[in-house]
Amino acid sequence: MPFVSAETIKNSPLGLELSDDQAAKLAEVVSAEGLERGMFLIEEGQSDEHIYVITMGSMEVVKPAAAGEWVTLQVLHEGDMIGELGFIDGVEHTAGVRALGNCEVFSLGRSELEAFLKTDPELVYQVMRSIMRTVHKILRRMNQQYVELNNYISKTHGRY
Repeated sequence: MPFVSAETIKNSPLGLELSDDQAAKLAEVVSAEGLERGMFLIEEGQSDEHIYVITMGSMEVVKPAAAGEWVTLQVLHEGDMIGELGFIDGVEHTAGVRALGNCEVFSLGRSELEAFLKTDPELVYQVMRSIMRTVHKILRRMNQQYVELNNYISKTHGRY
């Protein structure tokens, strides 16, 4: 398992509110992974209980289209989280995530985070706050896109 530094954790969205000691503890249980262009980190329909943070490169969220083609739904960059909902409730992923070039990520398993509940519950709380903050940001962006699309379709508010 490649080493992930406490500094990498602190500079990620998961570690923004962690103390140096807490970041060091978390760094001991995360694992790093490298992906080459076109490799899938997550495949649609897969279920896992890990959250991933991109530490280098860019990845795309994709859905299959006709004849082996893919539709890009979102491009993710360094610092973005992947798999938040699967981490929280273990549901199957509704899209795939693949590398646009050489990428590096680190991952945290739910069971590894839950192991801190008795020894450092504040660490668990801060990490979960970070995840929920990210989910909230995504939901806010999706709501804004929905309103803009609805305005475009109904040709309201004079902007289209």
